[in-house]
Amino acid sequence: MRTNDMQLRHFDSDGVDIAFIDEGEGDPVLLIHGFASNIEVNWVGTGWVSALRRAGHRVVALDNRGHGHSEKIYDPAAYAASDMAEDARRLLDHLGIERSAVMGYSMGARITAFLAIRHPGRVERAVFGGLGINMVRGVGDPAPIVAALEAGSLEEVPDPVGRTFRSFAEQTGSDLRALAACMRSSRPRISPELLGSLAMPVLVVVGSADEVGGDPHLLAELIPNGRAVSLPGRDHMKAVGDRQFKEAVIAFLREP
Repeated sequence: MRTNDMQLRHFDSDGVDIAFIDEGEGDPVLLIHGFASNIEVNWVGTGWVSALRRAGHRVVALDNRGHGHSEKIYDPAAYAASDMAEDARRLLDHLGIERSAVMGYSMGARITAFLAIRHPGRVERAVFGGLGINMVRGVGDPAPIVAALEAGSLEEVPDPVGRTFRSFAEQTGSDLRALAACMRSSRPRISPELLGSLAMPVLVVVGSADEVGGDPHLLAELIPNGRAVSLPGRDHMKAVGDRQFKEAVIAFLREP
């Protein structure tokens, strides 16, 4: 199944055009993808949409602003995680969904955390994928990634981390200028106190070889109803479509 087999729809999120899919029936799950990714790369091509639908869920997923088929904005101020969380909340409003399970990966996990903190009544349960304790500690200097995205070509990028992100952005057909603006945005860390205020069940899933996300258990310990799963041998890029990841999330969603 690919996104062109689905109905890609659009809505206005306070003046920003946001693309999304709404597939299947059952208890809803809202999916929020990672940086430089999109619905197709993060959720469709990896089998997530199919797996969740087979498990009896209505699957809603959006292309974050600046990504995929959503509007491209070139002002870093437009990419605060709290604003991107409001896009997700407005999508729930647009679809008339009062409460939903929400799963985000990497940047999407951060957006999910902001959504759960700001609108706890809308998030029935949450999954933070690809982002463990570094949600609190921070994920490193964005400057090499910005420089890589703004370079004339991949060959001009000397930094290995920057090359990885530039290569991925090119593979996903992303707007490099919009991604650079997103990476330049202010990224305040989420405090342990805010995570400690979350009352809903939260599952943290990170690959054991993921140096970007950090330890999932340390993050889960900060959340009252948090628990963690480490995916053996998986790094930040390879964990997304992992079978154990899907099994853990589907079991988590089935819990009363």
